[in-house]
Amino acid sequence: MTMERFCFTFRLREGMEEEYGRRHAEIWPELVEALRSAGVRNYTLFRRGRDVVAYAECHPDAETAFGKVGATEVNARWSAWFTDVIEELTDADGRLFTADEVWHLD
Repeated sequence: MTMERFCFTFRLREGMEEEYGRRHAEIWPELVEALRSAGVRNYTLFRRGRDVVAYAECHPDAETAFGKVGATEVNARWSAWFTDVIEELTDADGRLFTADEVWHLD
């Protein structure tokens, strides 16, 4: 089975760091199911100050997996809920700020 390791970054609005964490402590089960059903595994978020680094393993690739998630109603609701928390998630063309893989150790 093919898999792509995928990393992207974004920035939180000032003062919303704790709120971002609180909302993820209450992640919706239907969103988790949408991610799993789409092929997203080992999805991890790291935060340093207002900067968030997201890592996921996507089957068969990130475009396919996150495309499936992005088409769901639950993702639309989740995204709308975070508009007051996330300052900048995508560039002017709507693309995530991705990070290139440089090295990996299994």
